Amino acid sequence: MKSIVSLVAGVILSVVLGFSALANDYKVGDLVIEHPHIPATVKSAPVAAGYLVIKNNGPEADRLLGVSAGFSAKQQLHTMTMVEGVMRMRPLKDGVEIPAGGEVALEKGGNHLMFMKLSEQMQIGEMRDVTLVFEKAGEVKIDMMVIDPVDLEDNEDHSSHNNHGGHSN
Repeated sequence: MKSIVSLVAGVILSVVLGFSALANDYKVGDLVIEHPHIPATVKSAPVAAGYLVIKNNGPEADRLLGVSAGFSAKQQLHTMTMVEGVMRMRPLKDGVEIPAGGEVALEKGGNHLMFMKLSEQMQIGEMRDVTLVFEKAGEVKIDMMVIDPVDLEDNEDHSSHNNHGGHSN
């Protein structure tokens, strides 16, 4: 009997976790925003990065133009490149195009959301309100889950990139 109860509890937990994973995806018109997350920050980190995937199921391209969030004094769309072994961050002044029928991943090591001059640290398990601004879809309010940086696929951690070369504040 105890094993049946454990099995049922396991199934219920799997269903609940499955629904909570889906609950953090958004559909706005032809755009689908998947897996928005922010790695937790270390104590006194002045910046945090945000990652997500944007799919465009429509017949026309759209463009992510900007981002806003109440937990930081400045927000930008950023790109990261390596120049002679030095990480360089630069704002994407023209935004990020999401091609018709395509997708764009804002991820570590490339384009991402940048939250600067944090008013508070990002703690694992929190949900943070963020607004994405698109050329055609307009303003889209989303919640971004704060995750453990260890959960990211590689070992490069943008959540605490305090002193990387070329960062503009």
